[in-house]
Amino acid sequence: MKTNSGYKARGPVVVDVPGTALTDDDRRRLAHPLVGGVILFARNFASKAQLAQLTGEIRALRSPHLLVCVDHEGGRVQRFRDGFTAIPPMRELGRLWDRDPLAACRRATELGQTIGRELRDAGVDLSFTPVLDLDHGQSGVIGDRAFHRDARVVTLLAKSLNHGLLLSGMANCGKHFPGHGWAHADSHFALPVDERSLKAILADDAAPYGWLGEALTAVMPAHVVYPAVDAVPAGFSRKWLRGILRRRLGFTGLVFSDDLTMEAAAVAGGIVERAQAALGAGCDMVLVCNQPAVADELLAGLRWRRPRAFESRLERLLPQG
Repeated sequence: MKTNSGYKARGPVVVDVPGTALTDDDRRRLAHPLVGGVILFARNFASKAQLAQLTGEIRALRSPHLLVCVDHEGGRVQRFRDGFTAIPPMRELGRLWDRDPLAACRRATELGQTIGRELRDAGVDLSFTPVLDLDHGQSGVIGDRAFHRDARVVTLLAKSLNHGLLLSGMANCGKHFPGHGWAHADSHFALPVDERSLKAILADDAAPYGWLGEALTAVMPAHVVYPAVDAVPAGFSRKWLRGILRRRLGFTGLVFSDDLTMEAAAVAGGIVERAQAALGAGCDMVLVCNQPAVADELLAGLRWRRPRAFESRLERLLPQG
């Protein structure tokens, strides 16, 4: 394997690491040319100083450096706590909107700046936020992670949060396209199904993706089946990703798969088949979390041809300023 000075590009696989410091196995895996990013979890965090040391070592392994990302939305999905500002669940912003829309937008921008600044200071490039799912009140896995039931409110609060992220030099990732808020099942453990029509989904849950336009730099599709459109989950569907997200809604940024080790992804087969299906449908990068042996299996078996726009889309996610 070449030293970091020999790398000129990154691959489509986002992996994780098990602890607060890198092991030799971690370094071997992160050096693989198909790896393009690392996702961090609460288990990777002991203190801000330790986190900065970990991300610094990850960055030093490759040139250009791997994308370092995390789910740091606020509420129950905030991976780093001690020394970081406690970010409220996004539903609180929706409730503030109902009382004072301008105050809610200001607060969303402030929180975006805080998230971006604190993560950037620790060496993290991207948080997978905002959640654009609507608060239908029936999805336990989404719940208070959603801003509001009204797609217009979700769009304006997300745009304000994205503005705050941008002010701190951080991009954003809207999730879970076209919407996970209606389906009851948790895609970590089952295969959710949303049986509404395409017209209903586009008019409601998917609307923020079109309305946000260039304010949206990345998207993560849902491991949810929408049988009125396709028989496979959106993250494996060319109809959803290439036909609707790209062509109909005009999205030009990078598309991440959701974690391919989730139970809902099993419909696509083994890990190599899942990754090939996601990449073939229109994902640019695929996440493989919590199972290092499965990540190794994917890296050994994946065949990937670099899309022309891949590196430019990825570069848009790296911190600016």
